[in-house]
Amino acid sequence: MTKYDEYESPLAHRYASNEIKKIFSPRERASTWRKLWLWLAEAEKDLGLTQITDQALEGLRSNLIVSDGAFQVIAQEERIRRHDVMSHIYALEKDAPDAAGIIHIGATSCYGTIFSSKHAISPTQANKVTDNADLIFMRDALRLILPKLAKVIHNLSRFALKYKDLPTLAFTHYQAAQPISLGRRAAQWVQDLAMDLEDIEYVLAGLKFRGAQGTTGTQASFVEIFHGDTSKIDRLNEILCDKAGFETCYDISTQTYTRKVDLRIANALSAFGATAIRIATDIRHLAHDKILDEPHEATQTGSSAMAFKSNPMRSERICSLGRKLSNISANFSDTFSSQWLERTLDDSAIRRIDIPEMFLLSDALLILLDDVTNGIVVFPAMIRAQLEEELPFMATENIIMKLVNNGISRQEAHERIRVHSRETVKTMKEDGKRNDLIARIRGDDFFKPIWDELDGMLDPKLFIGRSAEIVERYCGSGATLMGRLDKYKDYIYSTATATLAV
Repeated sequence: MTKYDEYESPLAHRYASNEIKKIFSPRERASTWRKLWLWLAEAEKDLGLTQITDQALEGLRSNLIVSDGAFQVIAQEERIRRHDVMSHIYALEKDAPDAAGIIHIGATSCYGTIFSSKHAISPTQANKVTDNADLIFMRDALRLILPKLAKVIHNLSRFALKYKDLPTLAFTHYQAAQPISLGRRAAQWVQDLAMDLEDIEYVLAGLKFRGAQGTTGTQASFVEIFHGDTSKIDRLNEILCDKAGFETCYDISTQTYTRKVDLRIANALSAFGATAIRIATDIRHLAHDKILDEPHEATQTGSSAMAFKSNPMRSERICSLGRKLSNISANFSDTFSSQWLERTLDDSAIRRIDIPEMFLLSDALLILLDDVTNGIVVFPAMIRAQLEEELPFMATENIIMKLVNNGISRQEAHERIRVHSRETVKTMKEDGKRNDLIARIRGDDFFKPIWDELDGMLDPKLFIGRSAEIVERYCGSGATLMGRLDKYKDYIYSTATATLAV
């Protein structure tokens, strides 16, 4: 049997980066658990636990990376014990026999309260190392995706500035509306992504460690270990936070850190997924109108049957993956709300799936968005042609005002425009003719006082208001947004545009 005979997640195989996959890989997970056990033992020794020897610590330090052989031991033991953490402890004790008996002292599987594998342990007792590790993984994954998001924002900001004063037809209700500039439309995408950046930065800044809190969060076992010296428990958690790179622990934990933490992160990432869909859907609509297009390779095939086709497959893929991400927060909401009292294990299996997937989805979307936003192709001639089909209607309000300034009744002018507009629309829809409203106005002596001014009233730039100024103020070099991206500038300017695997 080869890899082609077993199911493999396309999310990992086709779409996500190697960097994000490494964070959630089995080796990274298992090796991080070993680091956590080492940090706990080092801290406990520093605080006076005499049974932890230098030799034991050296044994742990020498076996931090889980070998392929150790994974085989872990798999065999888990089939026997039905407990993943205890299986890992057993394998570590085989790798580091000098540390046998001191691994996991005072900790549950989430880093709570049990003793070594030589003592009895129930599945519900053991879940502390897993929680602390998950917090590390999520922190590292957030740090990985934030610069990628900043780069996409930077790409679109440059695009917005380049086309800040290129008039294009706007759409409300997906019907023609007052023109804006193409850059002004892109600035809306930028603002939505900037909100996502703010939200994700916020949840990262608020992320804390679980630390060593005991089986149900009371720290009772550590009170016993340190003979009632509670200051040592506080110091223990300070040391653990320092080693893991967190500022502090959550004030309140039960057997786990509250699953509200997962939900807050999921909400931020799900919102980003919705933004990705929003942007990609706009691009798909505009590609249909031949206004712009996403980048295409010369050898890219749009259809196996229709050789002429050039489909916006990147944007379609963004919508597909974004749909999954934008809805994944519902799982985290259900998991959080379904926890009973101090903890139930029905959170475990779904979190193993959903935590990595929400980050792999985010990463995959950012790869696609970087590729698309750095290579959007604009077709100004098509933009102008689309505008010319609707611009005469947009000019009618100004035409009425010009007539009023020439002493003509507004109501009568409005009625003449209404009648001509209806006839124009009728011939466009029923006969497929071009917009001839201006020709009709030129042929009606009622409008003779303003005939000479008609051409000047059809300049598209008259209809885009302060679009260019708005874009400059939001996306320009002195804008607040650019200041927010400053911390990511090294990544933005040193990283090549993402390349799709498929």
